[in-house]
Amino acid sequence: MELFNHQRLGLITLCGATATGKSGLALALAQRLNSVIISADSRQVYREFDIGTAKPSAIERQQVPHYLIDICEPTQTMTLADYQLSAQELIAQFQARGTIPLLVGGTGLYIRAVVQGMKIPRVAPHPELRSQLSSLGQNQLYQYLQKVDPAAAQKIHANDEVRTLRALEVFYVTGRPISEQQGENPPNYPILQIGLECSNSNILTRRIEKRTEQMIVAGWEAEVKALCQKYGIDLPLLDTLGYREMKQYLAGEISLSQAKELTVLHTRQFAKRQRTWFRAYPQIEWFDADHPDLLEQVWQRIQAFNSTVSVSSSLNPIPAND
Repeated sequence: MELFNHQRLGLITLCGATATGKSGLALALAQRLNSVIISADSRQVYREFDIGTAKPSAIERQQVPHYLIDICEPTQTMTLADYQLSAQELIAQFQARGTIPLLVGGTGLYIRAVVQGMKIPRVAPHPELRSQLSSLGQNQLYQYLQKVDPAAAQKIHANDEVRTLRALEVFYVTGRPISEQQGENPPNYPILQIGLECSNSNILTRRIEKRTEQMIVAGWEAEVKALCQKYGIDLPLLDTLGYREMKQYLAGEISLSQAKELTVLHTRQFAKRQRTWFRAYPQIEWFDADHPDLLEQVWQRIQAFNSTVSVSSSLNPIPAND
């Protein structure tokens, strides 16, 4: 790896909607950089949820060390603050070794927490408090929020139950409005943000259809069945994209073909929301996911980025975490 006489190492992020080929491109780039991949996927952090979350295969993980995958039990909760701290520690660790890590995934909030240095209240979930608050209904909760934290209420939609509940939880646990505890503290190292976009919706749909079929062939049905038996059908993770539809099939509510059709439909809708999220950030440099020279295009951009930072990758293998 060529060495550059500059002082600061940086970070490369690779984001985009589901099924745009982030994982494959990241693998090729990490091999060229002799780097590592830090996952930014809110479901891949959970053990046993493998096929339905499109986790990297064992072979891929042998080729390039992957981090922040399989670090949490399905019955636990990985908070945004937990993820941010873990990612920041890993980034600092590899930068200290002379390696520019790749932060890769489709969970926009995870990536934003790192690249913008979001200040996140370190308040763990309180199930009993949440249960008590939820019983009041969203309308009442939102009225409470308007009283105790009007600044947060202005940023949270009146129908957004998740964010309303979280804001009230933080207020009742800490005694301070969540709006006073938020803000940003961006990292002091340079960041190259790359985004993949599949501009042709028909091509993206075919990608999603192909991946869904591949998951079926890989044993997705058996995975969901085993998870239902082990953790019960009410496990929150089993109500996420794909798992919900397969669970409906296993319960006899829909056919397998319907489960696949619904998974494709809901994945397309999810990809649209992801695209909208990422498009709101002008710092992201976009590349056509279907371009025949995609790898070389992105590689040239990375080389240009590397020319402005100090790069010193070790030739020794980098140990992956368990």
